[in-house]
Amino acid sequence: MFLELIASFVAGLGAVGLVLALDRLTGRHLPRWLVPLAAGGAMIGYAVWSEYSWAPRTVAGLPSGVVEIERIAERKPWKPWTYAVPQVTRLMTADVGGAATRADAPGLRLVTLYAFARWQPTRAIPQLVDCTGGARADVTDAVLADPAAADWRALAADDPLRRAVCDGADWGGDGS
Repeated sequence: MFLELIASFVAGLGAVGLVLALDRLTGRHLPRWLVPLAAGGAMIGYAVWSEYSWAPRTVAGLPSGVVEIERIAERKPWKPWTYAVPQVTRLMTADVGGAATRADAPGLRLVTLYAFARWQPTRAIPQLVDCTGGARADVTDAVLADPAAADWRALAADDPLRRAVCDGADWGGDGS
């Protein structure tokens, strides 16, 4: 966050430099109010760009084998432009390349989900996905020892988590 604040100030200073250079080139005929307007506009523009480009930049930086599952966009009253174009503030990804299976339960996949949220640390959430039965469960020691003890939640056939982990279309692996 601190680096983005610094970048915002740099954008403002850069805009001021451009306006001052243009003022000099025009023989000092530009209005004086243009300098703070350019600085403020550049700083706000950078902040909006940074907020809206966060999700694509985060996804682009993911290692191979980690695929995007879901984007959550929000509208905020203190950011009125988000009512026109909602802002993605959270992402869910799955490490399908690192999914593990058990020899005694080949239809089950142990996968780590990563929850990304703007300005918050990334959370790793281990999940057990039943590709045969179309369900998922939170991982605990008891569930790892006996998957039948899990609190299974149904996944639709077109659920992005199920497609990514079970179909393997996005990572080309066999899940082992």
